[in-house]
Amino acid sequence: MRMVKTFMLGSIATNCHIVYTGDNTVVASDIGGNAERIISFLKENGLTLTKIFLTHGHYDHIGGVNEVQKATGAKVYIHELDVPMLSDAQKNLAVWIEPFADFKPVIEYISVKDGDVIADGDISFTVLHTPGHTIGSVCYMGEDILLTGDTLFYMSRGRTDFPGGSDAQMLNSFKRLKELDGDYRVFPGHNESTTLEFERKNNPVMRGII
Repeated sequence: MRMVKTFMLGSIATNCHIVYTGDNTVVASDIGGNAERIISFLKENGLTLTKIFLTHGHYDHIGGVNEVQKATGAKVYIHELDVPMLSDAQKNLAVWIEPFADFKPVIEYISVKDGDVIADGDISFTVLHTPGHTIGSVCYMGEDILLTGDTLFYMSRGRTDFPGGSDAQMLNSFKRLKELDGDYRVFPGHNESTTLEFERKNNPVMRGII
């Protein structure tokens, strides 16, 4: 089973998941702050961070990306519709989430779209466009792993009341995840991990989808 280590970062404890993709290589999702913790972890364990997967562009998911990218040279991936958030403290909600923070924009990135496949080590991740929380929210699906950001949570779902959010799109995204073949370990942007099969059976939003 693929190893995944989770850190809770930033002022509102956003999950950053470190996925081991090879003997000494890893990818990370959503580095929302506390860049020094991720950098120290990589150095102490002799790991090379190759890629940073952003599930969306809100500040609590990108606040530490600039520093980690500079320290590691990792490539940053984000859906093309959320790209404006990488450099705009209004659009990424930094001025609301942490108004006195020194926001460091992310300048170098690779934009992705639905269906793109990103290979790293001996694993490939498929980009699933799952709007609802933001217009460019995505999940990254690889082997039995599903990085769901602020779309699917344990027994819940992401908020849709921020700019660009949509209840209708969120429900469509939930339907798409529910209809995926097989089971996945689900690693969300907040709170504990779960499995897709558990959410199919127990998540009130997913259960209500026909």
